[in-house]
Amino acid sequence: MSAPVSLKPHRGAATQAEAARKGAPSGAAASLEVEGVSLSFGGVKALRDVSFSVAPGSITALIGPNGAGKTSMFNCISGFYKPQQGTIRYNGEDITRMHPPHRARIGFARTFQNIALFRGMTVLDNIKLGRHAHLKTNILDAFAYWGRAAREEMELRRDVEERIIDFLEINHIRNMPVAALSYGLQKRVELARALAMHPRILLLDEPVAGMNREETEDMARFILDVKEEWGTTILMVEHDMGMVMDISDHVVVLNFGEVIASGLPHEVQGNAQVAEAYLGAGEPAAIKEKIHKRASVA
Repeated sequence: MSAPVSLKPHRGAATQAEAARKGAPSGAAASLEVEGVSLSFGGVKALRDVSFSVAPGSITALIGPNGAGKTSMFNCISGFYKPQQGTIRYNGEDITRMHPPHRARIGFARTFQNIALFRGMTVLDNIKLGRHAHLKTNILDAFAYWGRAAREEMELRRDVEERIIDFLEINHIRNMPVAALSYGLQKRVELARALAMHPRILLLDEPVAGMNREETEDMARFILDVKEEWGTTILMVEHDMGMVMDISDHVVVLNFGEVIASGLPHEVQGNAQVAEAYLGAGEPAAIKEKIHKRASVA
């Protein structure tokens, strides 16, 4: 397990009053409930009767060893997969069969484990694309680019520049092509594109995977700021246990497609079944010693 991250304040972190002034969706948190979800691919059972909930305005981490079913669960929540059994509810509404574009319109946004940006486009244009599901202009308006289309484009650009680019401290790269950026900055741009959707529920798929310690600390602070200043509900899949334990309000552990533990970070960290899933069988005391050794080395 990774060592705890040191969360330092950012130069561009806004106060709640500033966030409200810049149009941050304060108070827009939503709840998410997963009840009895099962998913199979032929004879392979990826998820088995998975149930958990995500409280409004919280950070919930979904963790587990490789192959535990985390990405499959994310794909069910975002609508890419349709489970054979179970229900997914958003603010009490059953959205299990709802298509991904509709979920985006009602408040879902997602980042991906593998960066999914348009590398030849600028940072600004990539971020603006995140808002496409909410645009009201039609193709004829956009082609003519006058009246409603021009006004909406100007409003979108102002929103992205004032509310997101400043917030994530990427003004210095706003006109650079994504392909010219470091890996850590590309991950930050992907977060910015998700935030452009004004999400009520933000799904983060391994947001700090492949980052160095400084980049991880920056991303952890930004995620906390999104929760605290905008009130966004966050569900994340992450392997960096130091970050998970530091910023999560609740942790759900999957193993072989089943929930084996759920609770506060310190409760999950001390769970022998969780330690066994990550490190193999052994006496609880020996397992805990292995965890501490790994954390001190990382």
